[in-house]
Amino acid sequence: MLSRRRFLAYGSTGMLALSTGCKPHHLNWLAEPDSTDAPLSLSNKAEIAHLKERFLGYPINMKTPPQAFFDWREQLYKAGINQFPYNNVGDPFKDSPIPYNSHDFEKTLIERFAVHYGFPQNNRWGFLSHSGTDSNMHGMYMGRTILKGRTGKTPKAYFTREAHYSVQILRDLLGLEGIEVDTLDSGAMDPQDLADKLAQHKAQPALVILTLGTTFKGAIDPIDDIQAILSDYSSYLHLDAALFGGYLPYTAHAQTALQQTTSGKIRYDSIAVSCHKFFGFVSPAGLFITRQSHFEEFHDLFSQIHNPEYIHHVPGTITCSRDAVKPAEFYFYSSDESIAQIKTDAKQVLLQTDWLMKQLQYHFPEYLATRANPLSNTIYFRKPAERLINKYSLATMQLTRKQKKLDFAHVVIMPHVSNAILNEFLTDLSDQKNLS
Repeated sequence: MLSRRRFLAYGSTGMLALSTGCKPHHLNWLAEPDSTDAPLSLSNKAEIAHLKERFLGYPINMKTPPQAFFDWREQLYKAGINQFPYNNVGDPFKDSPIPYNSHDFEKTLIERFAVHYGFPQNNRWGFLSHSGTDSNMHGMYMGRTILKGRTGKTPKAYFTREAHYSVQILRDLLGLEGIEVDTLDSGAMDPQDLADKLAQHKAQPALVILTLGTTFKGAIDPIDDIQAILSDYSSYLHLDAALFGGYLPYTAHAQTALQQTTSGKIRYDSIAVSCHKFFGFVSPAGLFITRQSHFEEFHDLFSQIHNPEYIHHVPGTITCSRDAVKPAEFYFYSSDESIAQIKTDAKQVLLQTDWLMKQLQYHFPEYLATRANPLSNTIYFRKPAERLINKYSLATMQLTRKQKKLDFAHVVIMPHVSNAILNEFLTDLSDQKNLS
């Protein structure tokens, strides 16, 4: 295995010695090899920059990483990573028969980020997945396996219509019956409706999928209230924290994302966080973290159906071959310098969201601007003109207000969003208002 210590010895400087440098130039869009055709339609740096800075509708951090990240990539390349097929097959906490892997980076990533989510020391397991959906799949599969092992019965999956659409896909893929739970006005799961529906299905265990920051409204499901209800049931709680899990641990609201209370009571069993959302990692990836004790219970059951002598251990992951480049690259984001920047970005986006919400409510009350809670970086409002939808790449959905279906859009404040762009957006709304 290429350990971090061995890797860092390859270069004359370690990661901590990397200079933050200046922001790198955007990569050029290239024509097809051996082609005389014009480049792709995004043909110049100005147009790319224009689209990036006005990207307000989806939770992707378009901020270009610091030069130090690209220097780190270069160090990895010189060490051989991304020059030939590295493979993180299997459990990153176990030895792999394939020596060309980045398990050591991956294991350290899980240990470092597990601290921010409050997982107890010496009771942490996880890996870097292909995406947030992949992390959700592992959480739901682990929950299904554990609950069926405990009770002999397949659990029912409980979630709301506000949950990410991947949950519906994964419910179908895993052959689970889904129970849709009603929501409060904020879009968060209604604990009383969950209690009522659990009571209707007492015979089956409950696999509950909660969301820390729902996809469109930015609602937060009440974890502690729901855990209190689940105390009378055999249950497993997976938390989809794809976006909010990227910044809440670095704010005054960190306790919202913690895996256990200060008294040691478990709040959720596993968590999924996307790397390409708030962190701004340059390709889709996800953190999946659970307790080592949960993994061991799952592993005993998993090994009964999946014991590949071929790789010398039971992997504990659904996917076999896994990307080894991403963990090595994302390791950069676990450094003290990167965490310090994440804290700065987290504070800034919440301040900007506060400001934008006040502006929308004061100047544009007819847009019915709504923020689900003070921890959210998402504001949804009546759908503006189509040209604004296109200019700012706004996501849209139809919502019911006072028994009427209305079209809404939302803005997600990410670290790349500047005050100047928010002012431009408000000016565009004003112009549209004057035209109507």
